[in-house]
Amino acid sequence: MKEPVSFEHAGQTLAGDLYLPDDYQTGDRLPGVIVTGAWTTVKEQMAGTYAAELADRGYAALAFDFRGWGASPDTIQFLENPQRKTDDIRAAAAYLATRPEVDGDRVAGLGVCASAGYMSDAALDNPNIKSVALVAPWLHDAEIVNAVYGGAEGVAALIEASREAEQAASPVILEAASLTNEDAVMYQAPYYTDPDTGLIPEYDNKFNAASWEGWLTYDAIAAADNSDQPTLLVHSDAAAIPQGAKAYAERMGDNATTLWLDDVTQFDFYHQPDAVEASSNAVAEHFERTLK
Repeated sequence: MKEPVSFEHAGQTLAGDLYLPDDYQTGDRLPGVIVTGAWTTVKEQMAGTYAAELADRGYAALAFDFRGWGASPDTIQFLENPQRKTDDIRAAAAYLATRPEVDGDRVAGLGVCASAGYMSDAALDNPNIKSVALVAPWLHDAEIVNAVYGGAEGVAALIEASREAEQAASPVILEAASLTNEDAVMYQAPYYTDPDTGLIPEYDNKFNAASWEGWLTYDAIAAADNSDQPTLLVHSDAAAIPQGAKAYAERMGDNATTLWLDDVTQFDFYHQPDAVEASSNAVAEHFERTLK
């Protein structure tokens, strides 16, 4: 069962989908989960995939579009800004806790890929998020950023482009993913360029060039030092930057539980049935243990 919903935040209306078990009965109050996906994505992609899986396992799961993405219009569009998206997750958690289908004392957060960092930050000192799960988490710090984005010189060039875009008379909007455009942010990236997986009609497939500075200077691992919510990390050495997840788990200590899957790529986590099922089972079991 999927119900379109919306909530207000920062003067904007954010669109979401609330997924419920097929046997849901009016009056039932279920544990709730906010589900968020990879950068540039919309609620119908991996967020919706995992929300549906969690609904099948007895949860009320909310996938939503961040401000300026998908069906959540804003004057600022396609901006991949960690703080902005973290604030949206906090608002989504507060909203989900008020839904009549949800037990407001049992709300958790699931972040996939880039939004793993945002979900971790949103959970800090947040009474509305009691437990956290991170699937295929993209968790970077300055060292990892330099390794991924062409060293200090490459990072500096992108930050300069970001500042120029910020000062431009009109937004500088790039193609997010393409099979043919070498200037796309993700050139020939699986999932995003396949109509059978991520290249769906709802996908904006755009990226605001002013995003680079906020994204590249963001330390997604730092939240591990202050988080006290029980956290599950599901990843694979065959997926993106596993060193970030390992550093996060080490810094978090006893509050972190990890599950490492064999030979699962980053894009497999987004849609491949076996990877999604294994991850969803682990996430549901984690929430069952920690949302008492």
